[in-house]
Amino acid sequence: MRILFGIFMVMGCFSCVKKGPNFTQVAIQSVYEDSVSVRAIAPLDVNRVWFAANKGRVGLIDNGTPKLATIKYQDSLLAFRSIAVTAKHVFVLSIENPAVLYKIDFDGAEATYISAVYEEEGPKVFYDAMAFWNDSEGIAMGDPTDGCLSILITRDGGNTWQKTDCSTLPPTVQGETAFAASNTNIAIVGDHTWIATGGAKARVFYSPNKGIDWSVYNTPMLQGGAMTGIYSIDFWDEQHGIIVGGDWGNKTFAEGNKAITSDGGKTWKLVSNGEGPGYRSCVQFVPGTKGKGIVSVGTPGISYTADGGNSWTQLSKEPFYAIRFVNDSIAFASGAQRVSKLIFKEE
Repeated sequence: MRILFGIFMVMGCFSCVKKGPNFTQVAIQSVYEDSVSVRAIAPLDVNRVWFAANKGRVGLIDNGTPKLATIKYQDSLLAFRSIAVTAKHVFVLSIENPAVLYKIDFDGAEATYISAVYEEEGPKVFYDAMAFWNDSEGIAMGDPTDGCLSILITRDGGNTWQKTDCSTLPPTVQGETAFAASNTNIAIVGDHTWIATGGAKARVFYSPNKGIDWSVYNTPMLQGGAMTGIYSIDFWDEQHGIIVGGDWGNKTFAEGNKAITSDGGKTWKLVSNGEGPGYRSCVQFVPGTKGKGIVSVGTPGISYTADGGNSWTQLSKEPFYAIRFVNDSIAFASGAQRVSKLIFKEE
């Protein structure tokens, strides 16, 4: 009886809902403005953030000072929507034919050298996101080119990248794709990796061992249209995660666009269905909130939930594509022609 009582106590405690901070407003400070579209950001701390944009633009905003580079491939200005940062390198990946992945060496304050470490040509080439497990091992993902997702892996710090053969990946269905909306199609916790798709199917691909083995799970998210599905995924720990998205063509529609998992992505349930924010392009857990505080952004504005997704508050109508937190109240966000610092505040 004592053992059973102890088990019930643990289960009851685990199921207790503890809310995150009661954010009621957000202060938005401009840190960079230019005539580019910025969908990929990677903060270093509260004062420094890397970004990648279209028109070949890559930069580090250092205490408000932009340190910029414009990258050309032959005579073309590439469009970058993926970025990842390791201890001594920054990686940016262009979206479409040709897809070119660059490694930028930096010393903490200045870029010192840039080199192309992967190139891919083809009419279906389209890369969406990139992330690293550690300073040596990283992953990039893109749309299918031959019946499976395009998965690039590096095991040597980004010096070389190999495309995963379709024989080791779950097949995609016709019309299943991904959206290069915010560089958050990939979520990583430890060795675990999740990748979100949309279009004909809105599914979550999962690897427990840094891209070696893969499974795929269905979700109840809106799907079937060219611009419907999952636009962003984030995980708090190995079991608890969230996906957001919806219908890019009907941004106010709030059904089938927010779902959570508590079993590592195997099953998902819709939350706040028909209520709260409609289409959103990026979602992130707020650090230090035990998975209860979540912010989601998109062109319709900034939304916040303090209870794990059950109820939402719109904090601002300012449009953004992506958000990345630095600590439990400060984040960087990017959008059309700007990068901003967001400071979340309670009453």
